[in-house]
Amino acid sequence: MKWQIFGLRVAGALFGLGACVHVARLLTGFRLVIGSWDVPLWLNGVGALIGLLLSGWFWTIARLR
Repeated sequence: MKWQIFGLRVAGALFGLGACVHVARLLTGFRLVIGSWDVPLWLNGVGALIGLLLSGWFWTIARLR
């Protein structure tokens, strides 16, 4: 396996894992406070969407090579 393909798969897996954490927070409604700022849940929806898109993109690129 080429190192570039391996790197794309690792990056895709990490972005996918991050997206799963965002979805878990959406499902549980866990309250997240950074300093005095309450992080809104909709921000996790955006993070999950971006993470899933990047994960899929990296896996697609790795598969095409």
